[in-house]
Amino acid sequence: MARINKDQLKQLVEAAIFVADSPLDDTALMEGVLANWTVSKKQLADCLKELELDYRPRGVQLVKVASGYRFQSNPALSPFLARLWQEQLPRYSRAMLETLALIAYRQPITRGEIEQVRGVSVSSHIVKTLTERGWIKVVGHKEVPGRPSLYGTTKGFLDYFSLRSLAELPSMDAFAQLANSTNSVETAEGLPPQNVKVH
Repeated sequence: MARINKDQLKQLVEAAIFVADSPLDDTALMEGVLANWTVSKKQLADCLKELELDYRPRGVQLVKVASGYRFQSNPALSPFLARLWQEQLPRYSRAMLETLALIAYRQPITRGEIEQVRGVSVSSHIVKTLTERGWIKVVGHKEVPGRPSLYGTTKGFLDYFSLRSLAELPSMDAFAQLANSTNSVETAEGLPPQNVKVH
């Protein structure tokens, strides 16, 4: 396999992440665009770290999310960048946010358990919407009569909210304060509404 110098590696990795339709992890980079080059995992890790530092003070940043690395706009710029889109950003009802929060913090959880905590029934529309957005999925079935579905969050949920893992979720108290501060929220404060990419 051919050798690649540090600058070439940086350019190739930067370009690959920039043009990719979804986040790229180390494996995708090594087995994809770097397959014909002799690159160690340490070289790739150092390259990614350097790119993160290069972009940190800029309007576009390289961030690591659950599925890998992607370029996205600086979250502080979201209120201004939102003006670029004609359509209204989606608004999520309190019921939907509470359902999503319970799944995120107590997964795996059944619909019945969500209803027990919330004190009201969970509409099929909420579960369908969260599933269609790719934020939740059935992760198993509880071994009780009727074997109800157990729900958990997906990598898509983590990616949307720019999280690497569930450990980065705010504390339950912080989330409860956010949920109580409004009846309808567009996105969690400080997080980008979507991955803003430039091609």
